[in-house]
Parts: sequence; structure tokens; C-alpha cells
Amino acid sequence: MYLKSLQVKQFKSYAEAQFDFISNINCIVGENGIGKTNLLDAIHFLSMTKSARGVGDPLCIQHGEDYFMIQGNFVYQKQDSSKLPASETQITCAYQRGQKKSFLRDQKAYPRLADHIGNFPVVLMDPYDTDLIREGSEERRRFFDGMMAQMDRAFLDNLLRYNRIVQQRNTLLKHFAERGMVDRIQIDSYHEPMVQLGEMIAQARVDFLKKYLPNFQAHYAKLSDDREQVNINIESSFPLGELDASLRNVEAQDLAAQRSTLGIHRDDFSFEINGFPLKKFGSQGQQKSFVVALKLAQFDTLAQAHPRKPLLLLDDIFDKLDDRRIQRLVQMMAEDHFGQVFITDARPERTKSLLKNLQGEIKYLAL
Repeated sequence: MYLKSLQVKQFKSYAEAQFDFISNINCIVGENGIGKTNLLDAIHFLSMTKSARGVGDPLCIQHGEDYFMIQGNFVYQKQDSSKLPASETQITCAYQRGQKKSFLRDQKAYPRLADHIGNFPVVLMDPYDTDLIREGSEERRRFFDGMMAQMDRAFLDNLLRYNRIVQQRNTLLKHFAERGMVDRIQIDSYHEPMVQLGEMIAQARVDFLKKYLPNFQAHYAKLSDDREQVNINIESSFPLGELDASLRNVEAQDLAAQRSTLGIHRDDFSFEINGFPLKKFGSQGQQKSFVVALKLAQFDTLAQAHPRKPLLLLDDIFDKLDDRRIQRLVQMMAEDHFGQVFITDARPERTKSLLKNLQGEIKYLAL
């Protein structure tokens, strides 16, 4: 699968623009602030129905305008036979301020936005990836849940339902606090679905990590020459299989806090190096290797789950990684490990030097 063309209108810094890509490596070069990252974000938006950095849809509209539109043409071919004709699919995203966002596939609207996620998988590597280590548990949950959502539609549906239930329960808890009274029947109406969905999501995370971890550890070993042992664990707010009793035990605490203090929305993924917390004991180089391995393992895990490789977006990483990690990525490109790749760089001469020995077509787009 590859993205053949992209059209954007009134999206972030772009008033209107059209881009054509090749199926191999696309290098987007130009000065800082010219729109390279916004172009990759448009591709991410078209795949994941949202901005990569969690920016709300209204903020993606170009200043002074009322709407934006992104349209892309994807080409893909079944991998079991090169004789099968390639097929082309057009995806259109449109959002107008104050209205619902729409996604269309070949001019036909999806019943739900969630039905689009996973059809055109994508992996983004950018300078903000270190937030997975430095920031709180929400960043790590978003990373792993987003990856799982691209692989498992049932998981995504369960997660969306669970989040709605928690929001509704929290609203009810605040209402009880304001009124100074509690309706036990109303509270109990959220208990069973929260337990049922929470247990399924918790088990799905455990099962997923078993598949993901070998990919991650293999990539880290290559980046570090097997010098350290790394691991990822799930830190849950309740023992697996005991969410029912655990929620009952914190009901009084939830009422006092006016929010749901326990559940899968409070879980975390802990990163370890040689048995110690990475954030506290890992060097800057070890942390960079860790996040690169996280993203490379994300690519492999998605590729193993899909009939086509994800799009790989590399945003300004040549400026942030050292030579060894860059060479590892370039080596994987040379080995045809990836499918379609998009690279942004403010220094085109550096990109050309790094990629000069690669076989296959490389396209440079100067903004």
C-alpha cells in the first residue's frame, strides 16, 4: 500500500496544495517553519482521523477560515500475487467549525469514524517521542492503545465504550457531590459494563504485550549491540480478574474525589533497563534507543497484523538522532524492511548524503 497523492485545503499552514508521491522513499525538504511537519500531520490525520499531536480539530483549520479538507489516493495490491491489478481508493476528510467531522471512502461516508481506523496503518517517529518516557501514563496508554486500535476493531470499540461510561460515571459523581446525596441504583448501573469492558481491555493489553515485546527487544538489541536488557510491564490499578471487587472497594473514595479513581484508564506501562526504571536510570542515549525501538517494533507489529505495511513518517529525526541510530534506520531502508517512507529534513544535503547508497527510487519534494 502507498499514498499516491495528497490534496490539502485550509489545513494548518496550507491554503491549498497538491502533492504526488512515489511508493518508496519521499524526502520532504525545506526551511524550518515552512510546513514539512504539517504535511506529515495531514497524512497522519487521513490515516488515524486526528492530528498526531492531539491538537483539536478546530485548531487544524487555517487561521481565518471555517473549514479544512484533506484528500488522499491510496494504491494497494495483494501481496500474494504480483499479477493482480492494483486498486486505488480515495479517502476524503472534511471538517467545518461547529460541525461533525466526516470521512469518506470513495465518496461513501463511514457510519462511524472508528470504522476507518486501521484500514491505512501509519507509524510516526518524531522529536516528541521522548514524551513516552518523560511524561505521564496517559502518553504511554495513548501509544499502546492507538497501536492496538489499528490492529483490533473489537478492542477499539470496547475502549470507546469504556471511555464513554467513565465520562458518564464521573459526571454523575460530580452531580451527587453538588446535591449532597447519592442514588445507589444510578451508580450501580455503570458498575457491570465498566467491569465487563475493563476486564476485556486489560486482558487484551496483556495479550498484545506478549506479541509486541519480542519485536521491541530485538530492535533494542540491534541498536545497543546487546549491551542492556530492556523490558515493558503493565502496572495496573487492580489485579487482573478482580476489577469487580476492586471497584466496590473504592466507591467511597470515588464519591469523595468526584471521579473514577480505579480502572484501566489509570493503568500504566513501565519501561525498564537492566531491571531499573528507564526514566530515572537510563542515559540520554539509552532513552533514545528505547523510543526508536518502540517505534520500529510498532511498525513490525502492525505489519505482521495487516496484509500491507504501514506508512512510515520520519519527522526531523536526522537532526535528533546520533549517527549509529540513523545508520540503523538507513540499513533497514536498504534491506527493504519498510514500505512507503516519508522523511522531513531542513538540510537536503544531509538527507542526500545519508541515502546516497540506497537502491530504488527516491523522490525529493522541496517546499
